[in-house]
Amino acid sequence: MTDHTHTATAVPTIVNPSALPDPTERGYSTAVVAPAGCKLAFISGQGGFDQTGALPDDFGTQVDLAYQALLAAVEGLGAGPEHVVKVTLYVVDHDPSKLGPLTAAVMRAFGDWLPTQTLVGVPALAVPGMLFEVEAFVALA
Repeated sequence: MTDHTHTATAVPTIVNPSALPDPTERGYSTAVVAPAGCKLAFISGQGGFDQTGALPDDFGTQVDLAYQALLAAVEGLGAGPEHVVKVTLYVVDHDPSKLGPLTAAVMRAFGDWLPTQTLVGVPALAVPGMLFEVEAFVALA
C-alpha cells in the first residue's frame, strides 16, 4: 500500500461575523477559510464502530467512536483537528434531544477549533444499527 501522507502546516482561519449569532456554543463556526494553495482532502463518513467492528446501541457512544475514527483518519493525512474545515453529520431519526450529546462530542473532539458543520437528519444509514456518521473536508498544505 502506498502512503500518501501529507504534512499540514498552514492552519485555516475561522470567521464568525459579529452580525450573526455566535455559533460556537452549539459546536461549530460560521465559516472557515482554507489557506491559499492548500489541497483539500475528503474523508468518507465514519460510523461509531468499536474496536471489534460492532456498533454499540447507545447514540452518544456511537458519536464519540465516530469522531475518534474521523480524527484517526485526519491524523493519517498528517493533519490535526485544526485542519478540518467542514464536517457533515448524519443523524438517524434526529430530534432536538440529540443536540446536547452532539455538541458535547464535537467540543471534545475539536476543543477550541470548531469547523463549519451541517447536520442532516436521515431515516437510516448504510449499516443496520448505525445511528450516526460524520464526514469531513480537511485543508492540507
